[in-house]
Amino acid sequence: MVRHIIAGIAGALTLAAILYMAKLDIEAQKLQHIKEVIEKSKLEVPVTKQQISSKTQVKTKEESEEEKKLKVLKEKAGRMSAFEVSPLYRRNCASCHGINGGGAIGPKLIGKSESEIYQALMDFKSGKRKNYVMFGLLNNMKDEDLKALAKEISEFAQKLQESKQ
Repeated sequence: MVRHIIAGIAGALTLAAILYMAKLDIEAQKLQHIKEVIEKSKLEVPVTKQQISSKTQVKTKEESEEEKKLKVLKEKAGRMSAFEVSPLYRRNCASCHGINGGGAIGPKLIGKSESEIYQALMDFKSGKRKNYVMFGLLNNMKDEDLKALAKEISEFAQKLQESKQ
């Protein structure tokens, strides 16, 4: 009888371990997908031998024409939204949640309340909610930055409506 109970417990533990490993595999696949998206989004700028030699010979404080063009493109890409977002949001959230919070790889944020967003951020940071990307982004963020993000994101719906008028 005791053997059957022990065997049942061992079977249940084995099943739990298998399910846990499957969950970890799914998370790893999500991270791999995010990595692939990030790699695809990197912008490669060709550099000629002349640029290399001129940069090594004389380093000036002025930007080259290519660098200026690249800077303008980056600024335009950051503004490709219906409304302005903070650099904090653009740098940490936009790649997964969309520049307007409409969702991309990550879920839609637009329309959520400030307290709801702040609580979710705190849960991710503490590990209460499991998401390795969110934990990695939020782990070193200050509480004031989390509050600022929550406030900003909670205003997205209103800003979107104002931009359509």
